[in-house]
Amino acid sequence: MLHSIVTSAQPLSRATTPPAAQKDPWPALIALCIGFFMILVDSTIVSVATPAIIENLHAGVNSVLWVTSAYLLAYAVPVLITGRLGDRIGPRKVYLAGLLVFTLSSLWCGLTGSIGMLILARVVQGLGAAMMTPQTMAIITRIFPSERRGQAMAMWGATAGVATLVGPILGGVLVDGLGWEWIFFINVPVGVVAFAMALRMVPHLETHRHRFDWLGVALSGVGMFLLVFGIQEGHQYHWSTITGVVTVWRLIVLGLLVLAGFVLWQARNRQEPLVPLVLFRERNFSLANVAITAMCFAITAMAFPFMLYAQLVRGLSPMEAALLLVPMAVMSIVLAPIVGKLTDSLHPRLLTTFGFVCAAVSLAWLARVMTADSPTWQILLPMVLLGVGNAFVWSPTSATATRSLPMHRAGAGAGVYNATRQVGAVLGSAAIAVLMDSRIAAHGLRFEPAEAGAGHLPGMVLAPFSGAMSDAMLLPAGILVVGLLAALFFVPPPHQRGAAQPID
Repeated sequence: MLHSIVTSAQPLSRATTPPAAQKDPWPALIALCIGFFMILVDSTIVSVATPAIIENLHAGVNSVLWVTSAYLLAYAVPVLITGRLGDRIGPRKVYLAGLLVFTLSSLWCGLTGSIGMLILARVVQGLGAAMMTPQTMAIITRIFPSERRGQAMAMWGATAGVATLVGPILGGVLVDGLGWEWIFFINVPVGVVAFAMALRMVPHLETHRHRFDWLGVALSGVGMFLLVFGIQEGHQYHWSTITGVVTVWRLIVLGLLVLAGFVLWQARNRQEPLVPLVLFRERNFSLANVAITAMCFAITAMAFPFMLYAQLVRGLSPMEAALLLVPMAVMSIVLAPIVGKLTDSLHPRLLTTFGFVCAAVSLAWLARVMTADSPTWQILLPMVLLGVGNAFVWSPTSATATRSLPMHRAGAGAGVYNATRQVGAVLGSAAIAVLMDSRIAAHGLRFEPAEAGAGHLPGMVLAPFSGAMSDAMLLPAGILVVGLLAALFFVPPPHQRGAAQPID
């Protein structure tokens, strides 16, 4: 059966075959989504293992947050150029190489014995993820005709949304049953299966020669690192001097200036900029980037205070804490195919604004019920609503971002969209670290959660600690309002307006 599917998919590899004439591209999409699911699970899976890593590796909260931030940063920065790299040497080749790097570095993560080595291994893992992600989106854009691309992108977007929710659940099961190392070891067999499927099912596609904007790569990488490092480490250094004349605020300002220089260089580069600013003339593409950045910021940020609250305040095991997320994941999975079908027919504004409203309300609601003595059912209800919001944001936003782009800009568009998505996650991880530290101090607490011992806090600090975590939850809720405002200005895609589809 598999052989017949692969055989029927062979015409996809012909560069001369237009998208509308492709034969059943779904097997290729399924193969890509398995690898894509794995790398996105790793964006959030560490959150549930945070207390275990703190205790086992004798690390502080801020150090463990860098386990996620390092991954997200290494994921976000190179994704711009890896999209172009796929256009130049073939998205299939780059995807397979990235999958190999990701799988081997996952093994390295599980074998490390220090927080420093774990962070370094996560950087390499993030580089592998950066090689894979834009290829998935670019291949979908090129093998599906426009009138079917909405459902395909809906599946891609739903995979992203569900993966960010499944991460903590899977992490809880593995940490509780086998140990925190297994949140990384599990990637090895999955990576082998994903590699074999992609090798057989993903087609070869036409390549294009591209000049690499190395100055743009350097500016974007340096700017992002300075900005994220300054934000995340600011509270640790009391927003003052780090070393010598280097201060936190100088790092942040310098990061912003370097990023401004990056944008200026992209505008002045007459050859082939890393980010073709012409992409942002497409209204829906620009707005979708803002919307998905806000969503990724919120989902990444909310996981840390919620998991610390569930385990340290409520005294739940990692698996029990992860089970609190089950209603959210179930709603996302159940609604994903329904939303996917609606994506090709309904105005994207209707779907995404409903999703953002549900998500923002759910996090604000969750902040109110995250008390030391709240019953479990009060925690589960906002989780159901968050699952609804998640389903109505990811799929329509992903489809809306790419539907109007011409084929020769598929790689660049995929790279930009995934870069902004990861930038949101990086900033969410960094910002929530600052806010949690400051709210813990504001509630009169002067200790590291590692001092709690066996994952439990002393009774006298349960109320103030839960108060600090609920305060932190308001940040991602507020950021979702930004996504909502962007979604309000979506316009109908070309096929709904009766306009010609972009093909070159």
